[in-house]
Amino acid sequence: MIIYKSTDWWEALRHLSSSEVIRLLLKRVLFVGLYASLITAGANRFERLHTPIDREFFTFLGIMLSLLMAFRTNTAYDRFYEGRRVWGQLVNNCRNLAIVVGARLPADDIATRTYFARLLSNFPIALDGHLRHGVRFEKLEDATPGFVEELERVDHVPARIAAQIQEFFEQLLHQGVILPEHLITFQRHHETLLDVAGVCERIKGTPIPFSYSYFIKGFISVFILIMPFNLLDTYQWLTVPITMFGAYALLGVEMIGDEIEDPFGKDSNDLPLTQISNRIRANVHEIMRVELDKEVRELADMPYSVVF
Repeated sequence: MIIYKSTDWWEALRHLSSSEVIRLLLKRVLFVGLYASLITAGANRFERLHTPIDREFFTFLGIMLSLLMAFRTNTAYDRFYEGRRVWGQLVNNCRNLAIVVGARLPADDIATRTYFARLLSNFPIALDGHLRHGVRFEKLEDATPGFVEELERVDHVPARIAAQIQEFFEQLLHQGVILPEHLITFQRHHETLLDVAGVCERIKGTPIPFSYSYFIKGFISVFILIMPFNLLDTYQWLTVPITMFGAYALLGVEMIGDEIEDPFGKDSNDLPLTQISNRIRANVHEIMRVELDKEVRELADMPYSVVF
């Protein structure tokens, strides 16, 4: 994710190349510029290419396209923002769960505190991998001997970790460390873990409908293809930069929508799930008063990409 200073326009513009989608967009705009140049050059040589499209009809197409693009952008951003919102909810619940459990555990029971801190902080790391290209088990902490090896045989790792957290609560209740009313408090935060996982899976597993997405792409393509014919008589060779500018706006909005509609990828504008997971791990260990290696703790403060 690109982290930037929104008030500094010039510095933000200077870092446009840090986004992969912008680099791809510029290549497509150059291709459109080449197409517009060929049309303009051909029109200057062959009179038959001067077939201006009725301006009212072209304006009507532009209005229809703008409505579709607005809906497309809002839908994509809603998915992006919902993903960030539920991961913010995960941060809050992991912290709250660490606080209420840590308050009930004996201060000198370091082994139990360490076990729970590792168990809870493994959940967001496992969810991060689950939503991307598979869980990287080397990132997980061994809560007990053979803990990671057991998880490697499981299909849904976050669900298994959530089940182990519930088993830990039941053990505390059986040992008399907590009371039934404490368990009710724990449950409220514990249930949110898989609720967040379910929302993320819904966002990832339900893309924008194929027919709708490709209808917009087709509409944009046709609009850009006929744009030079509508501009030739008035602007001559200025048709080329004007067409490129229009293509930059239309293609850019559509490509950004494609990128952010799945906020759990690894593109430059996707959510920094790895950083959030590492931040949760550092917070949980600190709350539980469990030592965490300095190198691991520093991972929580490493952003994806920064624009000052």
